[in-house]
Amino acid sequence: MNHSKSKKLGITLVGILLMTGVILSLFIFQMKRFIETPRNPREQMVTFTIAPGQSLKQVAINLEKQGLITNQAQFKLYVRYKQAAARLMAGEYQLSASKTPAQILDQLLKGRVKLYRLTIPEGLNMDETAGLVQETKFCDTAPFLALCRQADFIKTLGVDSHSLEGYLYPDTYFFPKQTTCRQIIKKMVTTFHSVYTREWKKRTTELGFSVNEIVTLASIIEKETGDASERPLISSVFHNRLKKNMRLESDPTVIYGDKEFDGRIRKRHLQRKTPYNTYQLRGLPLGPIANPGALALKAALYPDKSKYLFFVSKNDTTHYFSKTLAEHNRAVRKYQLNK
Repeated sequence: MNHSKSKKLGITLVGILLMTGVILSLFIFQMKRFIETPRNPREQMVTFTIAPGQSLKQVAINLEKQGLITNQAQFKLYVRYKQAAARLMAGEYQLSASKTPAQILDQLLKGRVKLYRLTIPEGLNMDETAGLVQETKFCDTAPFLALCRQADFIKTLGVDSHSLEGYLYPDTYFFPKQTTCRQIIKKMVTTFHSVYTREWKKRTTELGFSVNEIVTLASIIEKETGDASERPLISSVFHNRLKKNMRLESDPTVIYGDKEFDGRIRKRHLQRKTPYNTYQLRGLPLGPIANPGALALKAALYPDKSKYLFFVSKNDTTHYFSKTLAEHNRAVRKYQLNK
């Protein structure tokens, strides 16, 4: 190769390098501007969803379609540069085009998903709880209840009962949209275990009960309570009756066990034998009849000291308590029969 040809080749190589450098610089500049520039600084929040198993390509396409970014190809390159594709988390997000692509990616990686509120009031039974879960569109009633009765699943949750009635702890929960029946139930039961402390377990043993028996008693107390302050006194009545081997004769247990109950307790309901009818059986029913809250559980464990054996509703959310059957019958005539 002669000198002139060598010189030309050198000039060509320099030119190529310079051109490559210019193109690379331009690419870096454009990427930096893309990463650091929001599409629209005044844009409002929108809901953006990443479905389980969705690819980076589809996520980027959807971000562009919803007007959150300007260029899906550049977003894909940025995510791959950050080695973040595998860390994108499924769920619903509240995103805005007023945020930069870098900030949007950061939110997706941190899993700051939109949460939905689920409030379970105290005293609802398993069926009613399943209904609320379905209303919030997390999970249908049938699979929820099937899990609540599945022996193997119940065992994994540390519950010694034939169902999860009583252990779906009433509270306000927040879940992302993709939460499953299993995850919701597990959270509720885990919350129950956190509320039912070691001290309470020790107290349970001291009283000669199992945890399931205390939960059963607490569920009856919960259903019988109109005025929250009466829980410990109502508990004392049931404890006193249990010690004397008297039937508990609790109307809510009759209602829970009678599938033909039509809204008003009649003599035939009281006489119908079920595993829950405490007018027909002595001691506690087969299991809990509702999901009690902390105050009802505490009342079951720490009842007031009293000699009361009866109570009757005064129709104002409170009860009249009696020590003898004669006194109780007078109270029934006064408050229930208006005599």
